[in-house]
Amino acid sequence: MAQQERAVRTRRAVVEAAAAVFAERGYAAATIAEILERAEVTKGALYFHFGSKEALARGVIDAQITADYWVPRELKLQELVDICMTLAHRIPKDVVLIAGIRLSADVQGRELFGSAWPAWTALVTAKVTEAKEQGEVLRHIDPHETAEFILGAWLGMQHLSEAYADWADLSERASTLFRYVLPAIATPAALVSLDIAPDRGPRVIEEAGRLAAQPQPQPQPQPQPQPEPQPEPAAG
Repeated sequence: MAQQERAVRTRRAVVEAAAAVFAERGYAAATIAEILERAEVTKGALYFHFGSKEALARGVIDAQITADYWVPRELKLQELVDICMTLAHRIPKDVVLIAGIRLSADVQGRELFGSAWPAWTALVTAKVTEAKEQGEVLRHIDPHETAEFILGAWLGMQHLSEAYADWADLSERASTLFRYVLPAIATPAALVSLDIAPDRGPRVIEEAGRLAAQPQPQPQPQPQPQPEPQPEPAAG
């Protein structure tokens, strides 16, 4: 178990170091040597987890989506809002997310290591589909089309926030996005129940942390079936 935990820590250190270099220099200018220096691991440890610079970039992209900061909700539209609002709160402080934004937008490198955009589109499509099945979304709404529109608006909002405020106003911009988008897709009953306040992200992250810290119930042992008694042999 200790060896497995050490491997997880090493992998995380390598991903964070690679993300820092990619975010600062871009993919093309990043070098394995600098990533090794940042991660403070051996070349063997790095190549055990990632066989190339392309694999490192894919590792950073794969780390973009995690359910660690989400909480299941009765309203699936609220889950969608929470995903975006927690992300908006985390991006200014999380170099892995910033690197993922840079790499996903790298047109030349995308053929080598891919992009997080398809995974985000699939996730938003799934949430809008669930919401539609529960009657939270207007009947004419197409979930995939809506997901692509939200992703496009989200990416543009990210660029504006970085350019004008170095990400500092990202939560406010995300709240504004939902204030305009949700009335176009949500039913009136669902719309009035949604919380899209700019401070929604940190509140959800705190709630997720509390839930994760709670002890998990242990499964109860199931009683084993007892063999049926065999009849005594008849006396001869």
